[in-house]
Amino acid sequence: MTVYTTFDSPLGELLLVGEESPTAKGGTALTSLSVPDQKGGVVAADLADGARADGAAFTEIIRQLRAYFAGETTDFDIEFTSAGTAFQQQVWKTLETIGYGTTLTYADVAEAMGIPRTSSRAVGTAIGRNPLLVVRPCHRVVGAKGAITGYAGGVERKRLLLDLESGRGTA
Repeated sequence: MTVYTTFDSPLGELLLVGEESPTAKGGTALTSLSVPDQKGGVVAADLADGARADGAAFTEIIRQLRAYFAGETTDFDIEFTSAGTAFQQQVWKTLETIGYGTTLTYADVAEAMGIPRTSSRAVGTAIGRNPLLVVRPCHRVVGAKGAITGYAGGVERKRLLLDLESGRGTA
């Protein structure tokens, strides 16, 4: 069953959508984490009939998000699921290997995947369709020469997350 809730965060009100899962910590596997006005993000009105508001289902996920925003943790132990093409799944899996406080360029991600660095535009498109902002750290991918570009949640949110992870700011 699809469940959802909202969570007030330094990025704005996050919409968390998940599926009940007996294997997930807290009982919910996260399927989407969207920020307000996110390009391609989920809004509550998009949820299928039968989706149920259930804040308690996200207690563990919200606990981990709070710890992350407070600078108390550097990674997440959250079960998640998300649909995507085989290429998108490969890109997203690569994102999960980028360590806290580290950035890679789009070309670096392509190289890490074993594809030509010139595939960076295709990599960027796949990253832009990441349904799990923050948790799957697409904010750690920057443009050439470290330029902060291309974040579905807005570059100001990307900068906030990078500043948090670099120790230059708090969320």
